[in-house]
Amino acid sequence: MTLALQAMPLTCLVLLLLHNAPGECAQPYPDFKLQQPRGPVVVIKGEVLTLNCTKVGMGPIGPVRWWKVQGSSNQTIYDPKGSVPRVTRVDAESNEDLSIRIRDVHLEDTGTYYCVKFVKGTIGVEFFKSGGGTEVLVHARPSELAMSEPSDRAVPGQSVPFTCSTRGFFPREIQVKWLKNSTPVRAVPPPITAELPDSLYSVSSTVQVKLSKGDVRSELTCEVQHSTLPAPLTRTYVLGRVLRVPPSVSVVAAPPGAVQVNETVKFTCRVQGFYPGAVSITWLENGTEMNAGSSAQPTETSQGLFEQISTLMVQAGEEKSGSRFTCRVVHENQEPISSTYTLRVIVPTQWEPRGSSLLSYPGLWLGLLLDKALLAIVLFFLFRRILH
Repeated sequence: MTLALQAMPLTCLVLLLLHNAPGECAQPYPDFKLQQPRGPVVVIKGEVLTLNCTKVGMGPIGPVRWWKVQGSSNQTIYDPKGSVPRVTRVDAESNEDLSIRIRDVHLEDTGTYYCVKFVKGTIGVEFFKSGGGTEVLVHARPSELAMSEPSDRAVPGQSVPFTCSTRGFFPREIQVKWLKNSTPVRAVPPPITAELPDSLYSVSSTVQVKLSKGDVRSELTCEVQHSTLPAPLTRTYVLGRVLRVPPSVSVVAAPPGAVQVNETVKFTCRVQGFYPGAVSITWLENGTEMNAGSSAQPTETSQGLFEQISTLMVQAGEEKSGSRFTCRVVHENQEPISSTYTLRVIVPTQWEPRGSSLLSYPGLWLGLLLDKALLAIVLFFLFRRILH
């Protein structure tokens, strides 16, 4: 019990708690009043609280103190001879304005505050009159939002978790919402836990988001609403940071189909629809890597995906007929994706030498004539034998 309470008669203390009910402690100053707003006054933890008290009418000589009453406990928070370090008079020179200011408000500053007038008595100061009391409620704003993200990229069709958390708020009631491109995302109601010993609260909400190919520019937003906030707290995450879209790979040739010997063939590898926009492209002939081919810079599509083209020029010699030309693409250190084109070369038949004719070989003609003459003689003698 404080010194002020020890010096106060029990009857006067009861009268104080009854908000100045008239009784035997009343003094002959009927017009004297201490005016206080009843509240409740809501103040945010860490801010400055001003408690107003105005003296009206003439009163006896004696100090003014401030008491905080919370439950069954009473505490003197301001006394002209010494008070709580965080508490000062708003205007120390004024005889009418008895307001006080409390800096760096704590959660335990919640309570009802009384502006109390004392009068000099024979054995010290005695209670004279108090204001009606101002109820103060101390609330705490939630901290800035923290959002955790997946450690690895995921492909379309996979679900990935995101967690949004905040702490240090009071009162307990809070609302956490998830939005994907302004559309609500269903999430399990998060548990709200108390942070002992200061009785503040914390919350952590987790949501599973199924990714799609079109989520390169999609935004996931965590939104928190609390009674202490003038506007919701938000934290936004661009889903492209966790998305990986594998490319499609195809190889075409110009001219298409079978080609003539020594014709130049242009192979084009089209790498399409991938994200992020970096790939490694190599060419292989029959499984062996070639030190050839040229690749253009990736280009971005309207959907935020990327495309890239690589070309390879090949001279279609006879020995290359049936050769397999492969475009191999590596994206984000994943397994290679490839496409293969088999080259077909039209090769002249072996019995018809290129650039010559049968007329160039007289011996060949003579052999053919003798063969036919011998066949005619045999047929002649067979025919005569049959006739006879």
